Amino acid sequence: MRRIFACIMFTMLLSATSLAQSPTAPVLPYSPSLDVTSMDKTVDPCVDFYTYSCGGWQKKNPIPPDQTSWSVYAKLYQDNLIFLRGILEEAAATEAAATEAAATKGERNQVTQEIGDFYAACMNESAVNQRGLAAIQSQLDAIATLKSVRDIAPLTASVTLPFGGTLLFWAGSMQDLDNAEQVIAALDQDGLRLPDRDYYTKEDAKSKEIREKYVQHVQKVFELLGDKPEVAKKNADTVMRMETALAKASWTRVERRNPYNLKNKMKMSELEQLAPNFDWTRYYREARYPQFEIVNVASPKFYKQVNESLKNEPLDNWKTYFRFHVADSYSQFLSQPFVDESFSFYLAYLRGAKEQEPRWRRCVQYSDYNLGEALGQAYVNKVFSPELRADALHMVVRIEDAMRERIEQLDWMSPGTKQQALVKLTGIRNKIGYPDKWRDYSSIKLTPTDFAGNVERAGAFELHRQINKIGQPVDHSEWYISAATVDAYYSPQMNDINFPAGVLQPPVYDRKMDDAPNYGDTGGTIGHELTHGFDDEGSKFDAKGNLKDWWTKEDREKFDARTKCVDDQYSSYISVEDVHLNGKLTLGENVADLGGEILAYMAWQSKTKDFHLLPVDELTPEQRFFVGFAQWDCANERPDDLRMRATTDPHSPAKYRINGVVVNMPEFAKAFGCKVGQPMVRPSDQICRVW
Repeated sequence: MRRIFACIMFTMLLSATSLAQSPTAPVLPYSPSLDVTSMDKTVDPCVDFYTYSCGGWQKKNPIPPDQTSWSVYAKLYQDNLIFLRGILEEAAATEAAATEAAATKGERNQVTQEIGDFYAACMNESAVNQRGLAAIQSQLDAIATLKSVRDIAPLTASVTLPFGGTLLFWAGSMQDLDNAEQVIAALDQDGLRLPDRDYYTKEDAKSKEIREKYVQHVQKVFELLGDKPEVAKKNADTVMRMETALAKASWTRVERRNPYNLKNKMKMSELEQLAPNFDWTRYYREARYPQFEIVNVASPKFYKQVNESLKNEPLDNWKTYFRFHVADSYSQFLSQPFVDESFSFYLAYLRGAKEQEPRWRRCVQYSDYNLGEALGQAYVNKVFSPELRADALHMVVRIEDAMRERIEQLDWMSPGTKQQALVKLTGIRNKIGYPDKWRDYSSIKLTPTDFAGNVERAGAFELHRQINKIGQPVDHSEWYISAATVDAYYSPQMNDINFPAGVLQPPVYDRKMDDAPNYGDTGGTIGHELTHGFDDEGSKFDAKGNLKDWWTKEDREKFDARTKCVDDQYSSYISVEDVHLNGKLTLGENVADLGGEILAYMAWQSKTKDFHLLPVDELTPEQRFFVGFAQWDCANERPDDLRMRATTDPHSPAKYRINGVVVNMPEFAKAFGCKVGQPMVRPSDQICRVW
């Protein structure tokens, strides 16, 4: 993905307002895709292009106290939430009001009832507080009644975490890495509550401090569950020790970037040999999996550790571990003390947020995450016209043409590999705006009085939706994010690029604006996602989405040398204080940022080659292209958030996503008259170019 700013599920913020605080007639506000007032022209663009383009924006847009960072994308996301709130407030109207309005508006349809009931339950804070632990008591009771370690299998099969999560490990389905047209069973590492396995293993002072704070957080959760402080402290130490063992056996994020590390298909008998202390037959039976022969175990070392832990940890320790994981996973949906503790550690301490978001905003996000394609239908009907979809597709086709030209012109790639690259490019599916068919949520029991129950049932629906894919052909019409999402992505196994309606709104995509900033911004996004099909990870998949080496040995070596240039460049950047970027973790996104902007520039030049373009706002067309590119990522970022993202986020900080690209584009230096020796200009023999 090019932009990831939206709340990660475990970090969503919590607070309180009431249904009565409803906005009236919400509309998406207009902001241009290039705003000269967001610039700081006192800065030399050849010295710091990011600040030149975004300095004014940064001064006018301090980070709100309930946010961990703030950006153009974040602001559009918040505008979207306000708009979605209006849809949800209307849908959450009482039955009496719905009946009264039936004569003019029609009966309350299935989708309206689903999103309305879910949102109303979330906003009913008094009911949530009144229920307290009763909301998860059935899960806690199931843990308390465990009779033996062998009973852990049926427990993990029966307890569903929010958003389709599972206890102890990740389980579900995936496309077969060798046959991307089929879906197989899958297992992966999980079972940790800190953001990444490195938090458990690093020995620097800050990492040790985080672990100490985490143990304190775990203790507080146990106290909220009713444990006395001394018991809660002992339990917290147990959880930390058990999670640390799992973390040490987990792949690092860099290791996970190599899909060959994650390809470990085995028969059930082999899985039982890998982890014999877990009752796999009972697990799959009670989790209602269809019959299957092969399961892909992405992290065998992790499951060996699970097996050892099952052997060595007493049953009471497992009960302690599971109690915490259920309570902590559901904390955001429980009574206010749980909400406050979750916010205090995960957002205030780890990421620097100063206060919780208002409840309505969190409830809109929860509605989108749990019922995204129901809410998306209402959203698309209001904001996304057929003309906008056609315009976006036209831009996609132009940038694909630029990619085709770029591949054909490469002087380092052999003809055979070029041909395979062109076959893959031709096979990419373009998804614009929204799915061709919407997901059916009618089987979920949703009530306006049981918020945590709605979350649990929606999670179970999603988990079983994934499980039921096993043995079935792949559905190429499926989307992985909702239509209202302000983001875009490329899927290497689907071999498709996806641009939801939410990311095709001003100021990101602006039909009122000239082509230059639109191609610099949205064109760069399209090129970015397209390049992901050919980055260090995506290039390992063929046109059909199979994990297959379609390169000659010599071409791969040349490609790796070019990506190493990008790795070395970004590894030299400092994220915050003494923390450098991890050039290997961010490699795919950095390659995509650079490749995307090169393609966008080529496509823009092709489209406007017969036009007589004039300066606007004292910026030449070429300058407007690059300023439009830079202003997509105008941002302010908290140091704590930057520190966490340096470990967990494959994207670089905002300023490097801009300055790190333009130093590799001679077209930029020409547009602004920059000379070799200035910070934004590299000598030709030091320029990184992959595609």
